[in-house]
Parts: sequence; structure tokens; C-alpha cells
Amino acid sequence: MTPSILLLFIIGYFFVLLLISWLTSRKSEDNDTFFVANRNSKWYLVAFGMIGTALSGVTFISVPGKVGAATGDQFQYFQFVLGNAAGFVIVATVLLPLYYRLKLTSIYSYIETALGKWSYKTAASVFLISRVIGSSFRLYLVVIVLQKFIFDSYHVPFWVTVLICLVLIWSYTFKGGLKTIIITDSLQTLFLVSSVFLSIYFICQSLHYNLFQAVSAVKDSGYAKIFFFNDFIGNKFHFVKAFLGGVFITVAMVGLDQDLMQKNLSLKNIKEAKKNMFSFTGVFVLINIFFLSVGALLYLYAAKYGIKVEKTDYLYPTIALKYLGIIPAMVFMLGLTAATFATTDSALTALTTSFCVDFLGFNKESDTNGKQKLQTRHLVHVAFSGLLFLTIIIFNSINNGAVVNAIFKVASYTYGPLLGLYAFGLLASKYQVNDKLVPFICITSPAICYYLSLYSAKLFFGYVFDNELIIINGLITFTALYIFSKKKDIIRAN
Repeated sequence: MTPSILLLFIIGYFFVLLLISWLTSRKSEDNDTFFVANRNSKWYLVAFGMIGTALSGVTFISVPGKVGAATGDQFQYFQFVLGNAAGFVIVATVLLPLYYRLKLTSIYSYIETALGKWSYKTAASVFLISRVIGSSFRLYLVVIVLQKFIFDSYHVPFWVTVLICLVLIWSYTFKGGLKTIIITDSLQTLFLVSSVFLSIYFICQSLHYNLFQAVSAVKDSGYAKIFFFNDFIGNKFHFVKAFLGGVFITVAMVGLDQDLMQKNLSLKNIKEAKKNMFSFTGVFVLINIFFLSVGALLYLYAAKYGIKVEKTDYLYPTIALKYLGIIPAMVFMLGLTAATFATTDSALTALTTSFCVDFLGFNKESDTNGKQKLQTRHLVHVAFSGLLFLTIIIFNSINNGAVVNAIFKVASYTYGPLLGLYAFGLLASKYQVNDKLVPFICITSPAICYYLSLYSAKLFFGYVFDNELIIINGLITFTALYIFSKKKDIIRAN
């Protein structure tokens, strides 16, 4: 599979997305269209499109690669996925009804009503920082693959590759925003899901497996262990840790994240939003089973043909692009490109929406679709594209995988304070926080948790934290909010 063919393939794919953008935004490109798709989206399109957004290019590459990692991961990731499913149910039954009842455009507007202005701005800031770092990190990992297998052949600098990706994404989202993304993400999810199934088919064909032989081979491969119940203290893969981490990370990073919730808020009513979330959950669980199966088959293929890679993330692209033939290579590139664009275009729209609504007050003015507002939104959209570009360049200049991963991990910790803020608003409504202290609380809590992640084994008799650390993060935030609060009736009496 030559770099030229892959490049032409990506160019053709981009023109399809550009055509969809033109068709969806030619009649309306106002802010209501951009922010909430005029609240007229079809629930089944949103549900299907969210699969691509939730999975991302990192999942596409890393989940299969981790199956055979030296850390002994196997299928343990599925424990986390089961926790995700439980978290999606909580989001659908607790948070979505709240958002619809308040008719929110930005979900962080709720915090202003529940806790105060400083809390509101803090929550929105936490999202902006976390999403910029998280989205940049995900795009960075995928751009590395594109650079290695396509653009290095043309001696194109890394920064140009990044710029090309972001310009492509910006060009088909800047007019239609969410209305365009609902359609493009559905198409991209179709490509992503198809690529997973087709990858399984082509690998099985190369290994001379039929369906039943493939299932048996995966089962007997030594990679298919799902549940880990041994050594709760020292094993970060323990089921309880993985499951609870999956639950609370989903509540925080999906239910309290403008990116994924914005699509739900584009639906007509709460009934359709719930149908969207429940159907999305079922497909999400199923597709992750296939991702893990791809990983096991890739390692069986690599073992048979003596293929070795320097990083587990390179296993899938190396086999797909160099060993399986032209059609499988195109299928892989289709899935990777779809996953990358689906995640980044959605994040860019959510960042623009949150900044315009939460910091520029678009929702507090009667005329939200005036010419000046449209121009402002365009500028914000460009600015966030530039910020993503700069962040990725910084990641690359650090040139240290451990440091970059640490930065991403710190960004993921910031969702813990969001969990604490929303929990306090919902469970401690009789108390009024010291609003001006909230920013300091939301900075301190992730810092404490990062320290705990580094030294928990020494501090807690060998206990090793994993994803469940977000629970501690939220509890620290909630406790601090409670300590620095007063009962509302006491405030009125004074």
C-alpha cells in the first residue's frame, strides 16, 4: 500500500465530508444550527454518530494493541466498558432529564443556578482545558501514524501534517457545526464499524480461519481473559476498580462533558434523548468486544509471521498497511481517519459552543443569531483550531511519551471536580458554597489525586489506583465544597 494511494484516499474522503457540510448548512448557518442543530436531530443518527465520537482514533489503535501488552492487559478493558455501560444509564436517567428541564445549550449553565457565578465559570473552564488537552492528545497520537505511514515519504514536516488535519476538520464544521456533525459522524461511525468487521474478516482470511475457528482461536489464545478478581490491593486491573472507574469516568467525561451532551441536547425531547443513550450504550458495548477480538487476532497473526513492533500502538497499523494487502489497508485507513475526524470535529464544535455561551453570554441575549454574533462565533472557532494546533506541536516538541501521557492523565483528573460540583448541586441543594473559593478547590483536588496516583502504593500499604481515582477526586471536591458552605436558611436569617 503506497503512501500516494493512502493520501488520495484521504483526500477523496475529505471531499465527501465537505459535500455533506455544504448540503447541511446551505439553508442555515446561524448559531442555533451550530450549537444545537435547531433541536431537531434524529435520535438514531445521534446514537450511531456518538459511537465514533466516544471511541476516537486512540481507541481504534490502542485497545487492540493493549490486548497483548507486556502488562498483561488481555481483555481486562471490557471490565471498564461494562462500567461505562452502567454510567451511560445513570447519565440517561439522572443528568439528561435535568438538562432538558432547564432547556440548556451549555450544560454548565446549571452550575450557575445551583452554586454561583464563580463555580459556573470554573466548571466551564475545567471543560475547556480538559477537552483541549484531551482532544489534542488523541489527534496527536493519530497524526503520528499518518506521519509515519504517509507524510514522511513526502518529507512533509510534522507541523504541516497537523495543520492539514485541522484545516480539513475546520473547513467542514465552521458553518453547520452540530447539524453537520450529526450527519458526518454517523457516516464516519459507519466507516469505523465497517473497518473493524472487515479487519476481522481479512485477518481471519490470512490465518485461514472461518468464523468458528476464529472464535475458538481467540478463546484459546491466552489473550481473552476478561475478569480479574485477584489482589484487590495491588492489581490495577481488579474488576471492582475497573468497573467503578468505568461508571464514574462515564458520568464525568460523558454526562458532564459538553461535547457528547451537546448532541443529546439537539434532540426534540427527553424521550428521544433517552432512546438515543440506551441504544448507543448497546452498540458501544458490542463494538468494544470486536475491538478486543481484533487485538487478539492481530497478535496471533504477528506470532505466526514473526512480526515485531516497537510500540503496541503500531501493531494494528503495521499489519494492516504493510501485510494484509491494498483493500485491508484502505479499510484500516478509512476507520482511522473516520475515528480521528469524528472525535476532533465534535470537540471543536463543543469548545466553540461552551466559550460562546459560558463566557460570551450568547444565551443571555435575545439576538443570538445577529451578524456580529456569527462573526464572533467564527473567530472563536478559528481560535480553538489554532489552540489545538499549538497544543499538539508542544506535545511533539516534548518528545517524551511518558511526559505527554502524564499531561493527558492530569487533564483527565480535572473531570473529578466536575463530578464533585454537580454532585453537590444535586445532593446538597440546601447549602450555599463559598463561591469564590471554588476555583481553588477545583485546582487543589486534581493535584492531590495526582500525588496519590504516584505514591499510593507507599501510602496505602501497596494499594494501586487506576480509573477509580476519579471517585476520590470527586469526593475531595464535594467535601471541600461542604466544608466551605453554609445552610441557605442560615444565610437568609443573617
